[in-house]
Amino acid sequence: MSGGGREVFEDAPGAHRDSLDAAGRKVTSTAWLAAGRQEESILHQLVRDRAAVVGLVIIMLLAALALAAPLIAPHDPAAQHLHERLAAPNLTFPLGTDNLGRCLLSRLLYGARVSLAAATAASLLVLLIGVSVGAIAGYAGGWVDMAIMRVVDLLLAFPLLILALAITGFIGVGMSSVLVGVVSVWWASYARIVRGLVLSLRERPFVEAARAMGASPARIIIRHLLPNVIPSIIVLATLELGSLLLVISGLNFLGLGVQPPTPEWGAMLNDGRPFLLSAPQLMIYPGLAISLAVLGFNLLGDGLRDHLDPRLK
Repeated sequence: MSGGGREVFEDAPGAHRDSLDAAGRKVTSTAWLAAGRQEESILHQLVRDRAAVVGLVIIMLLAALALAAPLIAPHDPAAQHLHERLAAPNLTFPLGTDNLGRCLLSRLLYGARVSLAAATAASLLVLLIGVSVGAIAGYAGGWVDMAIMRVVDLLLAFPLLILALAITGFIGVGMSSVLVGVVSVWWASYARIVRGLVLSLRERPFVEAARAMGASPARIIIRHLLPNVIPSIIVLATLELGSLLLVISGLNFLGLGVQPPTPEWGAMLNDGRPFLLSAPQLMIYPGLAISLAVLGFNLLGDGLRDHLDPRLK
């Protein structure tokens, strides 16, 4: 509280600061400008991080190819040319064909749409559930926190891949089943991390000030706590995207995801498995695509962690 009828509320060290003048109007203080300069500094540092830039370029390139697949794919990914079975790369089929004479390049491009979209959707769902549950547990405390954490401990006691496999197999085949199986177990690690971050913040002065002003728990969580854990959440989500892509591709490799003739990188690996010795390119191409995507996510995630994680500064 300052003189002259002006109140100043500080959310957190280094956070944005708003002030109210005597007429009750919000006035932006120099803290906003300082925060803006800090964000610009982080962006400039990230741009100078070559590994992070390479990762971002890889991801953007794969995403662009996936979106443009209907325009640049030379053939229908499901069209069979039986007289061209297991053909070597040529002008008609730039990467050759599979055992049914389907264009490998076209299937890789369309498969990118399925694989990347599934990994992104799973990451968003996991993020939404994990952050919400973790924030509620960390702020509420007491029996709510205990009950939620016991569920989290139960899920984390099992290998996540095996548990996701069991849930997906119980529900049935299909990409929707794969997403349900992955999201059902993957949110637990997010919830534990977010809970720990919220626990470290909930007794800070800016939270106490908001609570004293009569702010509701939902408002405190959304307006004061979550903005302070967003950097860590972004880093975690970016790093986990590669893991989610591997898990989803693995479940599709086992035949629990998309069904023929829909192209997907994991399913393409399974299709090429019987021809590993005679036509190894059937597994090499989708394997390289998965590896490249995971590499891009990991490089970008490492760069974001280096510049956003306050524990490394």
